[in-house]
Amino acid sequence: MTTQSLPHNDTVFVLTVTYNAPLKRVDELLQAHREWLDTHFSSGLFLASGPRVPRTGGVILARAADRAEVEALILTDPFVLGGVADYDIVQFQPSRGPFATSLVTGTTAEQT
Repeated sequence: MTTQSLPHNDTVFVLTVTYNAPLKRVDELLQAHREWLDTHFSSGLFLASGPRVPRTGGVILARAADRAEVEALILTDPFVLGGVADYDIVQFQPSRGPFATSLVTGTTAEQT
């Protein structure tokens, strides 16, 4: 999977997804949600994602130009369109730690 460098302002977004419907309904939309994730991994917008433990939702790390871009993107998630999940957004600027630079730049060890 290749990634592009998208405009951003050294800001990372932590998107927490919380299911508001039974898992059976969530699972009906899971494949479409995964395809949506893959599209945004390919564009370089999403950096990591995975389910919460216990499985009450998920977490996505994203880079974007601004919060408005993230808010608009969330509205296109099949989970949101299907009414099975809600999002919370935390915006932060990584500045310390072994992954801070790669979160900001979107590069991985293989790319350096």
